[in-house]
Amino acid sequence: MSRLEEKCAIVTGAASGIGKAIARRFVEEDARVLFTDIDRTKAEEAASDVDSSRAESLKLDVTRAEDFQKAVNYVTDRWGRLDVLVNNAGFGVAAQAPETSEAEWQKVIDICMKGTFLGMKHAIPVMQGQQKGSIINMASVAAIVGVKDRAAYCAAKGGVMALTRASAIDHAREGIRINCIAPGTVDTPWVERITQRYDDPAAAREAMNERQPHGRLVSPEEVAAMAVYLASDEAGSTNGSVMVVDGGWTAQ
Repeated sequence: MSRLEEKCAIVTGAASGIGKAIARRFVEEDARVLFTDIDRTKAEEAASDVDSSRAESLKLDVTRAEDFQKAVNYVTDRWGRLDVLVNNAGFGVAAQAPETSEAEWQKVIDICMKGTFLGMKHAIPVMQGQQKGSIINMASVAAIVGVKDRAAYCAAKGGVMALTRASAIDHAREGIRINCIAPGTVDTPWVERITQRYDDPAAAREAMNERQPHGRLVSPEEVAAMAVYLASDEAGSTNGSVMVVDGGWTAQ
């Protein structure tokens, strides 16, 4: 398993869920990975579970430009290059537009959209110098179809998808590929937090299972497998794409 041999990567939101699964799988594929998260302790714990010669950790608040610049500098100083950026960190609320507070709206937009923008803003100049790189943004099926009680999240992930496509065209001739993954509902701690806002959390979770044709939540490892492909040289002609991993939900 060496599809990412000697590639150097940054993964945001790598302390748990999808981000952790992606970062761990990258290490297994022989990449060097900086596990970043706003929770430095959990990022360290996630990185400590894999080959220590290929994994390091750093605190990164994706809403702060200086944190992204620090992460990019850390990787280039430590490993000499940056081949892959995974903009995975995200946040969502279970609410319709009238029920969403302005503070909740802004937090969703800042983490999902602004965080993706800042990651690209600071990683792309390094990749331009190398004339090669892969950026993987985490969108969602919520960017493709309407999802009940997810107004702010749908808006933010739609923005991520549009930013991905526009930037892919901007930088294709520079050897930089920019794609996004659109997972269905993934079995992560975020699902637990969302369902707790409902009167019957168990019923809310079951509804999430049932809306996917294969009758279960997507696993983080299934999303990580797609990320490995996009990060690898096998995906040399995959650019500006939205890779759906949703058990058939959006095919209905």
